[in-house]
Amino acid sequence: MSHGHPSATTANTRRTTSFLRLAIALQTLTIFLQAVSAGLLLTASYGETLHSVGARVMYGASMLYVLAAVLAWKPGGGSPRPVWHATGFLVLASVQVVLGIAHVPSVHLPLGVLMFGLSVLALARR
Repeated sequence: MSHGHPSATTANTRRTTSFLRLAIALQTLTIFLQAVSAGLLLTASYGETLHSVGARVMYGASMLYVLAAVLAWKPGGGSPRPVWHATGFLVLASVQVVLGIAHVPSVHLPLGVLMFGLSVLALARR
């Protein structure tokens, strides 16, 4: 019977926390880049393509955030709160994609700003 080494557990917790922080940072960056490409939508012919590709990357980053939060919570024994935050972001990202496809800028733009602010807050809290 082998018992887990306390320092190994601490290292794993640190690793999952770092992964979670990295996932939030990536999500924050992709949301920021979406704001940049939204500006390019108005001025450049490639803006729409960039924004469309960026939406997929941002959605993927939100899914990665959920995965990182679950890994930090379940095996790492951390708080389940980041899982709820990450799931909330995935829901917001889903709403954003739908609003973007439906061309509802009056809700799409403020929601993007809100998501960026919340993501920065989540990153600051980590």
